[in-house]
Amino acid sequence: MSFYWIKTNSLIKTIFSNYVWDVPNTENKIYLTFDDGPTPEITQWVLEELQKYNAKATFFCIGKNIEKHPEIFEKVINNGHSIGNHTFNHLNGWKTSTEEYLENVKLCESSISNLKSKICTLKSALFRPPYGKIKSSQSKKLRQLGYKIIMWDVLSADYDTTITPEKCLENVLKNINSGSIIVFHDSVKAFPNLKYTLPKALEYCAAKGFVFEKLD
Repeated sequence: MSFYWIKTNSLIKTIFSNYVWDVPNTENKIYLTFDDGPTPEITQWVLEELQKYNAKATFFCIGKNIEKHPEIFEKVINNGHSIGNHTFNHLNGWKTSTEEYLENVKLCESSISNLKSKICTLKSALFRPPYGKIKSSQSKKLRQLGYKIIMWDVLSADYDTTITPEKCLENVLKNINSGSIIVFHDSVKAFPNLKYTLPKALEYCAAKGFVFEKLD
């Protein structure tokens, strides 16, 4: 099993303070995020689950998936959720030159803008690096272009096929606080864990008085 932080510690947040790890607030707001979509059937299922609680979320989309499934992408926007850039090809920044990485981000932005122009005029200013891996040179250039680099406070690890759905749910419920940014994935790989975890997490958080908000 790969090592990863389920709860991002304060030292990491301090060292990489140019990134957004959480959104402290006094209104009990939390921020659900979904990476790697849009994905046929799975993203639609996520939208239906969110709607049951009038929950808003942020979807960090892969450009090639937007182009393959534009109708699902438009549903995300029409349901009032925020959109973020997740590169066009889900690139690992540590293994990619800064020039190639920036071009891939711009390609994803074109996919977003081309479809969003039909239904709204907003440009996505949110970016999440796939795998959470990004070089300082890439980060600097993206921030100069006006992007907010969104990381996370809580990692569900739904993509990890070696953990049980119950463990995935525990990862979320034991670590969530007001202001938390929580990562899920609306992908085929993550769906077995997501299908179990998301409904229960929504029910639990709603009962605790958390407010589901989108990032902007």
